[in-house]
Amino acid sequence: MSKRWKPSVTVAAVIEKDGRFLLVEEHTPEGLRLNNPAGHLDPGESPQQGAVREALEETTCTFVPDRLVGVYLARFRRPARDEDVTYLRFAFGGTCGEADPARSLDTGIVRTLWMTLDEVRASVNRHRSALVLQCIEDYAAGRRFPLDAVYCDPTVFVPEIKPG
Repeated sequence: MSKRWKPSVTVAAVIEKDGRFLLVEEHTPEGLRLNNPAGHLDPGESPQQGAVREALEETTCTFVPDRLVGVYLARFRRPARDEDVTYLRFAFGGTCGEADPARSLDTGIVRTLWMTLDEVRASVNRHRSALVLQCIEDYAAGRRFPLDAVYCDPTVFVPEIKPG
């Protein structure tokens, strides 16, 4: 019997302000990399809620999604750790407020930075994955789907019941 394939579900925030996109610089096994504010979906949250949480944790800014930019599937291979992971990413576009000086950036995040589309394109060799640029390109091209395109059944929000 073969092992069941289970892609890792991630969420991302694509935030643009005055022609610049908010990115994070983070420590990864491959060194310092640039990424959209993004991370894994947690149990008990919708993809939209996950994107809001990740943006706050990684940028200290409150993210307000107003669109689904897209759903992406990508495979990442890390030979040094014998890892082969497929990611299913929900990317949301929206706005954010100012950074909250009372909060600190999530572990592993070095800094946030605002980059133009040309700067993002020019730094592709520093991106955490190909999805960083793809999500921004789709946002810049005007891709916009309604937030309710992602349905989240109420059972997602029921606390886990542990046996015995």
